[in-house]
Amino acid sequence: MKTAKASGMLRLLALSIIASPFAMAQESGWYVGANVGQSRAKIDDQGIINGLLAGGLTTTSISDRDSNLGYKLFGGYQMNKYFALEGGYFDLGKFGFTAATLPAGTLNGDIKLKGLNFDLVFSLPFTERFSAFARAGVIHAEAKDSFTGTGAVTVLNPTPSKRDTNYKFGVGLQYDFTRSFGVRAEVERYRINDAVNSKGDIDLASVGVLFRFGRKAPAPTPPPAPEPVAQAAAPEVYVAPVVVAPPPVKTQEYCAILDLTFEIDEADLQRDDSEKLAVVGTFLTKYPQTTAVIEGHTDNVGPVEHNMKLSLERAESVVAYLVDKTHIDRSRLKAVGYGDSRPVADNSTEEGKRANRRINAVVPCVTDIEGLRVVPSRVTMALEIEFDAKSAEVLPKHREDLRKVANFLKANASVNATVEGHTGNLQATPELAMDMSKRRAENVVNYLVDNFGIERSRLSPEGFGRTRQIAYNATAEGQAENRRVNIIITYPKKK
Repeated sequence: MKTAKASGMLRLLALSIIASPFAMAQESGWYVGANVGQSRAKIDDQGIINGLLAGGLTTTSISDRDSNLGYKLFGGYQMNKYFALEGGYFDLGKFGFTAATLPAGTLNGDIKLKGLNFDLVFSLPFTERFSAFARAGVIHAEAKDSFTGTGAVTVLNPTPSKRDTNYKFGVGLQYDFTRSFGVRAEVERYRINDAVNSKGDIDLASVGVLFRFGRKAPAPTPPPAPEPVAQAAAPEVYVAPVVVAPPPVKTQEYCAILDLTFEIDEADLQRDDSEKLAVVGTFLTKYPQTTAVIEGHTDNVGPVEHNMKLSLERAESVVAYLVDKTHIDRSRLKAVGYGDSRPVADNSTEEGKRANRRINAVVPCVTDIEGLRVVPSRVTMALEIEFDAKSAEVLPKHREDLRKVANFLKANASVNATVEGHTGNLQATPELAMDMSKRRAENVVNYLVDNFGIERSRLSPEGFGRTRQIAYNATAEGQAENRRVNIIITYPKKK
């Protein structure tokens, strides 16, 4: 009976590559994950037959156990959009064969494979979430063999083992459900030394998940800073200063962007007004979430009641034009009539009266306006500057808000500001409320002068008492909202 030596019998392992793991393009950061799938080896049956034949044994049959469950655990660092370094632990499972011989006997062989890897991963993003990747790296693997023989087959070294360094490569696809979580499908080939002086390949086709650490959504790109007025494009229409309607949201900014004048005691639009209204229509179409307050005003000729009605009719005629001609939804427009209560010029002259017979459109300020090449005459910064009940003292928590106002004034030396103070209804009389609101406005002016060096000549305090409420005073919250300050930036008129 001849002895078959394991070194001449076992030639395990030769793999073929399929599919691919693709990693989505990422910013830098750490990640970890795990894959599980099927590993497959190609058993070198002819080599086993030749080894047995060299020992004087003829192989009558041979069966292979060439697939198993494999898995890997990995961690990596994404260096940039395209490259990552990745390392981990892998276990490719157990493979083997059983050969029957003449003279009668059997030879059983098994191998277990596991080790460590270190890869360079190249990513190719197709979309924001879906990407492909390829990898290449080195492995340090341990192969543990086990051989048993029966009958005519004798095994001299039943448990050889080997640690060796080789290469691996692979490809795959990746889909990211979120910035922190993704899934992979990939195929890899591992080059393995089988511990009996034979080398072959093991393939692992697997799916897995990965988790990234500290990934946050990219900060929104800040809007471009408004250009100084001196550098702004010349306005297409004249814009007169107006007092804006009470803002529904205290932290927004509002601009007056339109000025239409009317003939004496008339509410109909003039033919040349259509071009100016097209500017407003263009703006509202471009920004479908915005609304506009259309303000109507008159001169002081005639009874107050008549002027109030006439100013409202003028505002409503503009709303009707915007709805009919530019197709703006009526729910986005509000007509308000102020009669002769808000003049912008001296009513003692014909020129002043004509300037007061006007329409203004008040809209949220936007910095990237296309089709609206109009420099606003006023910008209202509706700041949430709260005051304690029955107090006019500026609280320290508002320092940063007021610093922003000061920085804007310093950067735009040609503009001035009106500081408007408002109150709730905690004062006993309207006169006391008016006095409190003016003291609040004056204290804000003093704060800007004393803390940030703004020239006092550029700041005008005004008190409005409780005449311009933006919330119901029936609740403490409403009263707190009415205790506020608006800062209105006034641009110089263009000549």
